Amino acid sequence: MVRLGASKVILACRNIEKGDAAAKDIQESTSCPSGTVLVWHLDMSSYASVQKFAEKAKGQLPRLDALLLNAGLGTRSFRMTEDNEETITTNVVSLTLLALLLHPKLRETAQQFDTQTHLTVTASELYEVANFKEREAPAGKLFETLNNESTANMGDRYGLSKLLEVFIIKQLAALYPLSSNGVIVNCVAPGLCQSDLHREVHHLLIARILLRLFCRPTEVGSRTLVHGASAGPDSHGQYVPDCKITPTEGLTAGPAGAELQDRIWVELKQKLEGIRPGVTSLS
Repeated sequence: MVRLGASKVILACRNIEKGDAAAKDIQESTSCPSGTVLVWHLDMSSYASVQKFAEKAKGQLPRLDALLLNAGLGTRSFRMTEDNEETITTNVVSLTLLALLLHPKLRETAQQFDTQTHLTVTASELYEVANFKEREAPAGKLFETLNNESTANMGDRYGLSKLLEVFIIKQLAALYPLSSNGVIVNCVAPGLCQSDLHREVHHLLIARILLRLFCRPTEVGSRTLVHGASAGPDSHGQYVPDCKITPTEGLTAGPAGAELQDRIWVELKQKLEGIRPGVTSLS
């Protein structure tokens, strides 16, 4: 994005030291003007941190053209943060909270500068293979069931979180029509890439070899993110893996998918309103 001429890019990082190192590397490799890349603290496992970041963005940025929600946790360990298992807090609830908190800023920018802005989420092809056995829970008990350590399938949890993201993008696109908001909402899938997402298995030699052989270089995967955050209006509400709009499959398809999406949104909306009253309002 910096190489393509973005005037300002904010790296939202849990670890400021790592963020500063990345910003320095970007500035040195692109020769961009000083101040182009900023590092702001954001811990997606903390609702307070998400809200603080959003308030800073709304208060300090004259415009917001693209919000790229790329943070994601992949773990096989069950840990509770806030009111959920940590993968769900980070990849699903905080992601939606931040999207809703900053959507008004994206809409304001679109209207003020007569443009279309972007809200793009990094999903994954793994959504297709998510088992999501928790969907069999009684009405209103999806998230409660996901928080049950004794029945949690953590091998399925990352893909499940990405499935929920796909549903969320579809829901937000329906709630916020492009025609009246000017904000293109979509999700992308960069494929298997070299990153710290796999850090829990990096100690295994065979895992390091396989990841080296089959992972895309990080920069190659990043092209799908850049594309999503600049894609046209036909991408609104769509899944865009490898820079191509692709109909979603599996649990998202058909009437059963629509029903499951509605169940998820009803529960997630209630959870979000408990965190920040009024955040799901369309006003």
